Amino acid sequence: MKESEMIFGIHAIVEALEANREIDKVLVKKDLSSELSNRLFLALKDHPMVQVQRVPVQKLNSYTLKNHEGAIALVSKIEYQKLSGIVPAVYEEGKDPLIVMLDGVTDVRNFGSIARTCECAGADAVVIPIKGGAMVNADAMRTSAGALNSIPVCKERSLTEAIRFARNSGLKVIAVAKGAHKMYTDVELSGPIALVFADDKTDVSADVLRSCDVVVSVPTRGAIDSLNVSVAAGVVLYEAMKQRVN
Repeated sequence: MKESEMIFGIHAIVEALEANREIDKVLVKKDLSSELSNRLFLALKDHPMVQVQRVPVQKLNSYTLKNHEGAIALVSKIEYQKLSGIVPAVYEEGKDPLIVMLDGVTDVRNFGSIARTCECAGADAVVIPIKGGAMVNADAMRTSAGALNSIPVCKERSLTEAIRFARNSGLKVIAVAKGAHKMYTDVELSGPIALVFADDKTDVSADVLRSCDVVVSVPTRGAIDSLNVSVAAGVVLYEAMKQRVN
């Protein structure tokens, strides 16, 4: 990771937080405890959307060998938006919202590829959770081919909260998961919808599945039982685009 994508040193991180810099995650040394670190934790309390992770010092040293003082902040390349602002705005334009939510998709290249497909297929936003979501770093930006500069990305406290908001806003929430009996082509994708995709290694989490209206699958006929998440997203999003054009 380039040094331009991170901030190291407690003073520098606190200043960045106070200036409302867009920070994805703060890595803090496991046993860090001091008056200076207390100032950092107080600043983080005012920024609940920033993920904090306790890590061994070796993890911090793998990012930089400079004096990090036991803390490194990973900086986002974009400014996040709120789903509560996106959905009403889409309705006001006279359109049916098409939202993509990602459950446990941490690989930045998959994330960038999905963002690119979302932008091409006319999706209105990509939603990721604070924990378990990919960072918007240089690799993600590069893989998205610039799409992350144009499609809104919403970082929400949890996907279940985001799904609840979507359903209350009139969207049907459709999870794409392995083993579902209903195929993605058997559901209506032309109205207000949110599509939930998960990492193909972990699949959609149980609490997220329970929150959704419908669960569908993308069938396979080979020995491998699922597609890469970015490919599955492309398949379903282009079916949605087809239905929404007709």
